[in-house]
Amino acid sequence: MRATSLLILLGALAGCGSSQDQTRVPPGSEAPSATTPATLTVTSADFVEGATLSLGQAYSGFGCVGSNRSPALDWTAVPGARSYAVSLFDPDAPGRGWWHWSVANIPASVTALPPGAGSRRGILPDGAVHGRTDFGNAGYGGPCPPVGDAPHRYVFTVYALNVDRLDVDSQTSGDDFKARVEAAAIAAGEITGRFGR
Repeated sequence: MRATSLLILLGALAGCGSSQDQTRVPPGSEAPSATTPATLTVTSADFVEGATLSLGQAYSGFGCVGSNRSPALDWTAVPGARSYAVSLFDPDAPGRGWWHWSVANIPASVTALPPGAGSRRGILPDGAVHGRTDFGNAGYGGPCPPVGDAPHRYVFTVYALNVDRLDVDSQTSGDDFKARVEAAAIAAGEITGRFGR
């Protein structure tokens, strides 16, 4: 009797184990988190992924002699996006990196910025606003790496957001901009250019 009961108990336990094994998700195959943004595709008529940015897009100042003209950017529309935002960051700059550009509140109907949109005389879509760069002003600030450094990477990121407007303005720092944008992002994509001198 005891042996029979023990066999039934072992069989039940074995059955539970096999049932759990069948429902276990293999490592690395979990569904993406709801907070993980989907991707969108970003392209530019002015450069391709990994290419060298032109002198026209480089900063004018601090020993750099560029025209400080932001490149053209295009991106794929994201269903459900209520606005878009753009940033430009140099992760290779000494210290914590360098914020070169940030734009928020781009209307959902807009999926491109023309060349020069972020520059001093550039025109942004209605309602869009610049944040503050690490140069200390609002608008586009092009590449200007230290002389002799290996070419730096300049990462243009476009975010699709689930809000119409973010509470950002010309005094919003790059780090603060990033935190606010990423909290509202439903999709993001990037294109990277390089520049050295």
